[in-house]
Amino acid sequence: MDDLYRDYILEHYRRPHNFGVLDDATASHEGANPLCGDRITLQLKVRDGMIAGVGFTGRGCAISQASASLLTDEVKGKPVIDAAKMNSQDVLDMLGIEISPARLKCALLSLETLQKALAPDAVASSRPAPAAAIPSDGTTSTEAA
Repeated sequence: MDDLYRDYILEHYRRPHNFGVLDDATASHEGANPLCGDRITLQLKVRDGMIAGVGFTGRGCAISQASASLLTDEVKGKPVIDAAKMNSQDVLDMLGIEISPARLKCALLSLETLQKALAPDAVASSRPAPAAAIPSDGTTSTEAA
């Protein structure tokens, strides 16, 4: 059974789902594991409290990239509130193999990145400023000060 899951992980590594840049993302975060060099940028399109679109780019080991592929499949179409509740055990269950303590950070990089992208201040700062916040004289708030 372990070999089946290893093949599954390698398949997600070789042909990751949702890999690519989302041009109309409303939230984004770049996560990194400085110990091994894994990097993931996760982009989300949040509409009406739902994750309407998701994409990721990055590079790293098979575990980190497969984890990102599996996680993006899992959260696409989910309510933001449900995606934000995901935990490390959810990701480890998706991977389906035992992860050594040394590889745990690789496996959970996508979850950590998702949680930061979904943080209320991250989603809010990704939205355009309301029209009322833009002075009518056309200056920016720093120019007006």
